[in-house]
Amino acid sequence: MTRDAISTTGAPAAIGPYSQAIDTGGFVFCSGQIGIDPATGELLEGIQAQAERALRNVAVVLDAAGCTMADVVKMTLLLADMADFAVVNEIYARHMTDPPPARSTFAVAALPKGARIEIEGIAARSR
Repeated sequence: MTRDAISTTGAPAAIGPYSQAIDTGGFVFCSGQIGIDPATGELLEGIQAQAERALRNVAVVLDAAGCTMADVVKMTLLLADMADFAVVNEIYARHMTDPPPARSTFAVAALPKGARIEIEGIAARSR
């Protein structure tokens, strides 16, 4: 099995000892992305802006690995407040293709940098 790190300046740099993604040849495992604008390094304000940016950050990392959101088979969403669930679902639906990937959503006590959402995903290479 191969295990190659994926890195792109189009998404925020890792803020710890991890890769933006790992490509195993058959799958790409994307680390969690929060709503940081990679151009400024600043966390965006509000759940809508953070969710949109986190999804774009995942898409950019996938692109660096030669994948798209259509290749995603599993997503995990971490929310600082489950009251944001409906808003996030609406935004998320605009970024996913049919059939949508499997997904888990969890409420968490806190996220890095005070973010309201973090999104990670797994993409499969085309058969």
